[in-house]
Amino acid sequence: MSIPVEPSVYSKDRPFPSKLRENRMLNRPGSAKETRHLVLNLLGSGLSYKAGDSLGVFPSNRSEEVEELLERLGVTGDEPVLPQALKLPSAISLREALTSRLSLAKPTRKIVETLSAKATNADERAKLAGLLATEAKEVLAEFLENREFVDLLAEFPSARFTPQEFVDHLRKLMPRLYSIASSSRRFPSEVHLTVAVVRYETNHRKRFGVCSTFLADRAAVGTTPVPIFVSDSHFGPPEDGAKDCIMIGPGTGVAPFRAFMQERVATGATGRNWLFFGDQKHATDFLYEEEWQQYLASAQLTRLDTAFSRDQSNKVYVQDRMRESGAEVWAWLKGGAHFYVCGDAKRMAKDVDLALLEIVAQHGGMSPEQASDYVKKLKKEQRYQRDVY
Repeated sequence: MSIPVEPSVYSKDRPFPSKLRENRMLNRPGSAKETRHLVLNLLGSGLSYKAGDSLGVFPSNRSEEVEELLERLGVTGDEPVLPQALKLPSAISLREALTSRLSLAKPTRKIVETLSAKATNADERAKLAGLLATEAKEVLAEFLENREFVDLLAEFPSARFTPQEFVDHLRKLMPRLYSIASSSRRFPSEVHLTVAVVRYETNHRKRFGVCSTFLADRAAVGTTPVPIFVSDSHFGPPEDGAKDCIMIGPGTGVAPFRAFMQERVATGATGRNWLFFGDQKHATDFLYEEEWQQYLASAQLTRLDTAFSRDQSNKVYVQDRMRESGAEVWAWLKGGAHFYVCGDAKRMAKDVDLALLEIVAQHGGMSPEQASDYVKKLKKEQRYQRDVY
């Protein structure tokens, strides 16, 4: 008789204060990317996860940005505030609100309207009036797209806010979800993530992805609490271990498939595994290359097709590799294989979907309409699953 597992006391509403066990760079020197392998401790949490689940992480904002905001507001940070977005029972300090409770990015039209009402400088008032003009919707959208709240305080210093007025313009700082890159069967006391660290520049200011740089830069291994929770997912390897898996995971989209492979090896799944992986350069961006080669050598990974877009003059992507092996992809699907896609929703997932439709039509001898119906059936049967963002 199996012993029921007690549910963890930790959840999204009460995240577990984990600590990093490991933080290592996956890209090699010379890469244009910064992708990190992060290991978080689960000991004492009671949390459990399945291959395919996601991990929620509550980040903190950069102290440098918080300090600049306090300076531009002309306050100490000790002022009590009750931000509208948080619905708190009692006040917290402005510093706490800006550090770990509120988002400092994505300003909206509302703050521009408030600035316009508060600005005392004539030039500032004229610029704000221009941004709020009826015909300037696109200009305002572009203006806001390139700015965070700190930029607005810097550009319109004559507009003075009380701490409460300022925080009422800010949204709640939301947790970020990352596909889990490990199987709990192999790593029961820890959880692995594959995180692309976001750094860029807009409006002549360096910007930092809040959660990715929190994990990469600000969470010290072994000391800084990292509030986490497990987010249950529909996404996961076939329940029947005899079924084949085709996995399309370029870049950090490969994360759940690392978990799938660990899970299928641990459970003795007999189905074949085929991974399509893509990134910029083989020499610097082949994430977890040694692990995939080991799986290949042991025949636990049946096929590995790679697409490194910048290793040749014409760019090659995972969907191109799919088309090149279209007959085999169709043979696997016809034999009952499950098809998985993880990664960028805007372009990659759409391009892969289109390639799949073409493969089914061409090699299955179907019309476009029949191919579309076939792919819909795969989705309905949970044999075509996507984890896209």
